[in-house]
Amino acid sequence: MSLGAYLIYFVIIMAIPIWAQSKVRGTFNKYVQVPNETGLTGAQVARRILDEHGLYNVDIEEIPGQLSDHYDPRSKVLRLSSAIYHGNSVAGTAVAAHEVGHAIQDKEDYVPLRFRHALVPVANFGSSMAWIFIIAGMIFSATLGLIGVIFFAAAVLFQIVTLPVEFNASRRAMVQLETLGLIHSEEKRSARKVLSAAALTYVAAALVAVLELLRFVLMFVGTNDED
Repeated sequence: MSLGAYLIYFVIIMAIPIWAQSKVRGTFNKYVQVPNETGLTGAQVARRILDEHGLYNVDIEEIPGQLSDHYDPRSKVLRLSSAIYHGNSVAGTAVAAHEVGHAIQDKEDYVPLRFRHALVPVANFGSSMAWIFIIAGMIFSATLGLIGVIFFAAAVLFQIVTLPVEFNASRRAMVQLETLGLIHSEEKRSARKVLSAAALTYVAAALVAVLELLRFVLMFVGTNDED
């Protein structure tokens, strides 16, 4: 691959996540200013859905940061950022419901979620060690390069498995919001925009990971051809 092609490639893989982050932050910042008609805070919305599913043991905690919201399956805690926890916005309602979607997945032993959890240590190791083996493969042995590609493939698999987990949590969120009357008809479109924008970050991460894996595979093949 020529220097020009490399530059174009790196610009692309840098631009994709930046665009996705810009999209989600822009959408969130817009709808976090729009109050929901129920007047419920994100914490109250989350508690309502959790209790509806018998998840009384799942606590809700406030954490700092923006868009730092997440569900911790190990401690059974739903953590919401301050703007979501205290705010009564359409964005907060959607985000809180999405995170509860993960808690429901956990309760129901949703297979992709369990698979993703199982991949965490492998993906972390693979993403941190792949480069070392790939570079070593270019210098010493093609076998080391192949090991590096396999390690990175595990990290890519984690990113790909994350997609159905996140999409499913968003679908669950919309169903719960509508079924429990936590969102009115005119707010549904706005909530979906928030959830769709958030999904872009996961799609972007998966796309970049796949592109990087493809590059590593081409590097490995190129090294073998030279040998």
